[in-house]
Amino acid sequence: MAQFKAFAPGVEVNGETVLSVVDGMGPYKDMGLKILAENGINDPKPGQWYPQQAWLDAFKTIADKMGPNTMLAIGKTIPENAQWPPQVDTIEKALGSVDMAYHMNHRGGEIGSYRFESTGAKTGKMTCTNPYPSDFDLGIIYSVARKFAPKGAFPTVKLDETLPTRKTGGETCTYLIGW
Repeated sequence: MAQFKAFAPGVEVNGETVLSVVDGMGPYKDMGLKILAENGINDPKPGQWYPQQAWLDAFKTIADKMGPNTMLAIGKTIPENAQWPPQVDTIEKALGSVDMAYHMNHRGGEIGSYRFESTGAKTGKMTCTNPYPSDFDLGIIYSVARKFAPKGAFPTVKLDETLPTRKTGGETCTYLIGW
């Protein structure tokens, strides 16, 4: 499954998600809104739903124009602004809740998943099966890990390039996480 290609034609993404990514573009927010409009998403609003493929088309344009570092930066902003339930109080619980949040912000068909697995006392891996850019996922995972890491820990997140990745035409990306 390639990046930027919705898994199902009827999938929608909510306006809150669209706006949080545009806000993550910082001083280039107006460019993001222009790109969204060019792809059929005019004046996005919270509480509204938009075709995921139009959203992914805009995302691809942003990635092509601004590069992987921008995708990483945008991904990092998503968890920074999210509200977390009080029971999400450890890095493991937070990483395990990413999939639930993902599903809460999409509707209308198959969207894929984020699957976290603990691999040791201070390690884990996240397997991402979704149509979003790999660098965007890296930013989300790193930001969640940093936000919920134990005091004094310095989380690391690295794309496991020993496996096929969406960047190289694979179906998933797997990230190795340490803290």
